[in-house]
Amino acid sequence: MKRTASAAWTGGLKDGRGSISTQSGTLKDTRYGFTTRFENEPGTNPEELIAAAHAGCFTMALSAQLGEAGMTAESLRTSAEVTLDKVDDGFAITAIHLNLTAKIPGADPKAFQAAADRAKEGCPVSKLLNAKITMDAKLEA
Repeated sequence: MKRTASAAWTGGLKDGRGSISTQSGTLKDTRYGFTTRFENEPGTNPEELIAAAHAGCFTMALSAQLGEAGMTAESLRTSAEVTLDKVDDGFAITAIHLNLTAKIPGADPKAFQAAADRAKEGCPVSKLLNAKITMDAKLEA
């Protein structure tokens, strides 16, 4: 399986403008630029897209891990926080924190945590990223 996305850019770093599109059409010429990345103007940015990809991938992987452990979630809600830091040679994504809230009737907390840990380590986006990935996993009653 292969998926594609594309980006276009015109102008300089600070005064330029770009757009991002995805093969599925979910993003089509979606605006991004210096101001959407560093100044919180409307539009998207690479870090936000990585966070969305990681949250989605992890949550789906967790569903699979729970199934293997005989559990079915009533709900799984994951947010991902990507940290972009200034480093010696420019910028780097230095960490990603996953924040998970799960509602799983009758779940054993230890089995839940083990499934969450396996999903964090095993989801394809986690494997791709070379950053410290942390997580808080909360099981609701």
